[in-house]
Amino acid sequence: MKRRYPLLLLALLAAGTAHAQKLLLSEIQPPADLDNIHVAKLNSDKNASDFIVFVKKYVPLHKHVLHTETLYILEGTGVMQLGDEEFEVGPGDYIKVPEGTPHGVRTTSTVPLKALSVQAPEFFGKDRVPVN
Repeated sequence: MKRRYPLLLLALLAAGTAHAQKLLLSEIQPPADLDNIHVAKLNSDKNASDFIVFVKKYVPLHKHVLHTETLYILEGTGVMQLGDEEFEVGPGDYIKVPEGTPHGVRTTSTVPLKALSVQAPEFFGKDRVPVN
């Protein structure tokens, strides 16, 4: 029976690394004809979905009823609305958006705002509710 444990351990390690992924986010670029928003899906499982989001102009105010969203700004600058707050964002900024919280952003730089967006749990694009 003891002999099976090393094989089981190897199988678990192999399964754990089968989905490992390394990407250079700096190499992900928006399409040349970007009009406003472009979303590039990086990865997804039952726990979370990861995206790179490019925003040339703005993202309208909206909320996610069943999801949290974590944003990490990679390039560009903007003015973000989060609930009743409004603040400037730029490279290196980390923003946590709790579920049900209205949020949106307006790009203020000449280059599109580029952000890593992590939605939890897995996001299928249906939990986006416009807010007036």
